[in-house]
Amino acid sequence: MEPSQVEELIKAGLPDCEVTVTGDGSHFNATIVGAVFEGMMPVKKQQLVYKTVNEYITSGELHAFTMKTYTPAEWEKAKILQGGSL
Repeated sequence: MEPSQVEELIKAGLPDCEVTVTGDGSHFNATIVGAVFEGMMPVKKQQLVYKTVNEYITSGELHAFTMKTYTPAEWEKAKILQGGSL
């Protein structure tokens, strides 16, 4: 799989989120930012994202998938601390 394919899967399942995926075809890192995560514990955020790609993880097309999930407020704070962007 290509990072753009993984990104589209996540965006399709979480259409109101900003999504960035990097990777080399076997290892993928995703950053997902959205208000949908408001009030959720980290494990619930991850479960929500995994629902969008689980079919591909199960089939073996997608593996070595890691993610960071943020609400918009959490992302603003993280950007300041990391000096980065999505």
